[in-house]
Amino acid sequence: MTLRTLAFGSLLLLLATSLFAAENYSVKVERGVSVKMRDGVILRADIFRPDTEGKFPVLLQRTPYRRAVTWGYDVDFAQRAASHGYVVFLQDVRGRYTSDGEWYPFLHESEDGYDTIEWIAAQPYSDGRVGMFGGSYVGATQLLAAIAHPPHLAGICPIVTASDYHNGWTYQGGAFEQWFNESWTSGLAQDTLTRQIERTPSPPEEVNVLPLTAYPIFNPNPASVINVSASTIAPYFLDWLAHPSYDDYWRRWSIEEHYADIRVPALHVAAWYDIFLGGSLRNYIGLKARAASAETRNGQHLLVTIGGHAGDGRKIGEVDFGPEAKKFNEGEVTLHWYDFLFKGTRNEFATGKAVKIFVMGIDQWRDEDEWPLARAKSTKYFLHSQGQANTGRGNGSLSTLAPGPEPSDEFVYDPAKPVPTIGGPLCCDSDHLAPGPRDQRSVEERDDVLVYSTPPLAHDLEVTGPVRLEFFAASSVVDTDFTAKLLDVAPDGTAINLTEGILRVRYRDSQATPAPLIRGQPYLLSIDLWATSNVFRTGHGLRLELSSSNFPRFDRNLNTGKLAANSATWVKATNSILHDTAHPSALILPVVP
Repeated sequence: MTLRTLAFGSLLLLLATSLFAAENYSVKVERGVSVKMRDGVILRADIFRPDTEGKFPVLLQRTPYRRAVTWGYDVDFAQRAASHGYVVFLQDVRGRYTSDGEWYPFLHESEDGYDTIEWIAAQPYSDGRVGMFGGSYVGATQLLAAIAHPPHLAGICPIVTASDYHNGWTYQGGAFEQWFNESWTSGLAQDTLTRQIERTPSPPEEVNVLPLTAYPIFNPNPASVINVSASTIAPYFLDWLAHPSYDDYWRRWSIEEHYADIRVPALHVAAWYDIFLGGSLRNYIGLKARAASAETRNGQHLLVTIGGHAGDGRKIGEVDFGPEAKKFNEGEVTLHWYDFLFKGTRNEFATGKAVKIFVMGIDQWRDEDEWPLARAKSTKYFLHSQGQANTGRGNGSLSTLAPGPEPSDEFVYDPAKPVPTIGGPLCCDSDHLAPGPRDQRSVEERDDVLVYSTPPLAHDLEVTGPVRLEFFAASSVVDTDFTAKLLDVAPDGTAINLTEGILRVRYRDSQATPAPLIRGQPYLLSIDLWATSNVFRTGHGLRLELSSSNFPRFDRNLNTGKLAANSATWVKATNSILHDTAHPSALILPVVP
């Protein structure tokens, strides 16, 4: 364990006992405070503030999840922060719970965020500095407010959130993120339904007990039969389905296209098994590269923990990440960030190290100067086989040696029998589909899963940074998907997923302009597996799983070029992976010396 690792761990441990020692105010709470938006709509909030005269920095959370019990934060956080010398402002966003207006994700968050921030800054208890905090969609409310650059926004802390609401929120690699989209929307739809019932004069009794299953959730058929109720309780879901390509519908909300408009320091918190890992990392990288001023660029910090939406604590999924994993506490880190920004506290954010990551395998925290790591060496692990890489019992292998003359691997992808999702970066229904790191060997029994592995390693090997698969493939159909997973294989055979990705092949060149395949023609394709940080210990092995489905995390490609949302016809695809002298398919890993 390094001195830097010990320092970070010690700071986190001391934080719980010393954070509030300097200030300990009694707290005054105001409930249901009304704030009028520019179009006259009233949003409501609770305010927690020190019960004393004076002006204080304000921490704002704008949430669609009910302000009294928000995702990852609650009233206890607000009480503690207020006692520590902050005003905490918890607001229901437009159309949610106590706030007026109609709910539509992303639509009003820039303007409403701007108006709320400027209203707060004008209050007598505010010192004019407003910081925002929270995770998931609450991270989106921060970034969307920041691109409107309200004058009194002084910092943000977006936790496990996206950089773009097409690629990385609703779609990934062109595939519809079915499990997340349907489970997240289901939870949101309940409040919308309740509000509609309350506005209905003398609603019939059966409406009051209308089950949420009236919405087309987790439809097992390739064609989702969209119930008419979706058009009233979740019209945005139908809009998402109507815009599978990146177009002007999505462009208006893209954070990536507006990095130059963000003018505040930010602590970006990501997680290796989080559904928004890719976006969290892109936000940090994008702002470092494209922010309009050096002050904003230098004010970006990145913290990467383990689970995010997949869970927190020491054990996530089926893996125990040891005592160091317990040292991350979201609320405490948030307060420490604003102590650094607003109070000048010399804590871990003042060390000059902008990046902190949890390194799996050795299960330790580590400080870094940048992300990605400049010292990591991009290394190609080429795919090899004798034409029978199917299943974990096949002859697929990975090696840094380039391939010679080798037969291709082939499998049949049947949309009626997709490869099931086992763990991974999932949200938001762990009761029905458990997320996180889990043994993948049951999937590797299938003939439609190709498996490529290294021999057991003779020494530890660290892989930290972006992961990508560049491969040559051909298909018997005009469109299909390819999926990929990087795994750590233990000496006992346990195969734990680290990171994964998907490509809907008609979007191989552009998320905006789909193009069909020419049947049988080989194409050079690329799958973004986002990133990881893992030490493969001596005796462990690296493994790549390659297939054409990961359901229900992603919707199934029907292999016809038509959408699963409105088509009931599908065909089987015969998909081939080429790996020979002319087609050197490779998993590209950032190896740390």
